[in-house]
Amino acid sequence: MENLNNIISELDKVKKLTAKGGEYWMARDIYAILGYSEWEHFDKVIQKAHMACESTGVDPNNHFRDVTKMVLIGSGVNRKVKDYYLTRYACYLIGMNGDSRKPEIGTAQTYFAIQTRRQEISDRLTDREKRVQLRERVKKANKSLASTAKKAGVQRYALFQDAGYQGLYEMGLASIKKRKGILEKENLLDRAGRTELAANEFRITQTEEKLVRDKINIEKSAIETHRNVGCEVRNVIKKLGGTMPENLPPEESIKKLANKNAKKIKLKNN
Repeated sequence: MENLNNIISELDKVKKLTAKGGEYWMARDIYAILGYSEWEHFDKVIQKAHMACESTGVDPNNHFRDVTKMVLIGSGVNRKVKDYYLTRYACYLIGMNGDSRKPEIGTAQTYFAIQTRRQEISDRLTDREKRVQLRERVKKANKSLASTAKKAGVQRYALFQDAGYQGLYEMGLASIKKRKGILEKENLLDRAGRTELAANEFRITQTEEKLVRDKINIEKSAIETHRNVGCEVRNVIKKLGGTMPENLPPEESIKKLANKNAKKIKLKNN
C-alpha cells in the first residue's frame, strides 16, 4: 500500500497546469514512475493509447501533443529528444494500454480513472452545487486558520477575524451585514456567492501561510497581518476590474440549498 501511495504522490508531484487550470503530464516525467526503464518501450505504449483514442472518435491531437526538448547527455553535450504533452485522458488511456503485469500500471489505471471521473462530475455540477462545495472549502480553511492564529498568539479571535473583513471589504462584519441586508444571526459566508467566497478563501489561505512563514507569535502582529492580506486581495480585485465584495449581492442561504439537495437525494432514494 505504501508503494502505491508513493506512485500516486509522484504522479501528483509531476502534474502540471495550463494557464486555464487544465491538468497535463509530460511523458518523460512519468514513464519511470509507471515502471518503464526504457523510453522506447513506453513510447510504444503511447502510440497504442493514441490509436485507442482515435478509435473512440476522439481527436487524439487534443490529448497527445508531440514536442521536443533539449537534455544533457553527458560531457556537457545537449541533445534533442522526443516528448509528449499528455492530458488526463491520454494518461488514462496509457494506463489501460500499458503492461498490466506492472503494479505501477494498475495504480495508474485507478489514479487516472478517478481523476477523469472527478472532472466529469465537476463539469456537470450546477453553479449551486459548486457554490456549496466552495463554501465547504472555506469552512475548512477557516478552521485551519483559527488553529494557526491561536498558535500565533491570537486570544481575541473575533477581533482577528474582523480585521480580515476590514481589509477585504473596507468595513467590519456588522457593517457588511447591514449593507447587504443580512440578518445579524446569519453567517455572512453562508449568503455569499461563488465570487465572494473565492475572494474570502484566498484571504484566509494567504493569511494562514503568512502567519506561518513569518513565524508570527504576537496577537497584534497577527491581527495586522490579517488586515493587510485582506487589503492585498481587495487590490487584486480592483486591478482586475472586479466588483468589490461589499457590492456583491447576497444569495440564498447555503443552509437552505443544502436542505434542498438533501430532499432531492431522499426523493431519489425512495
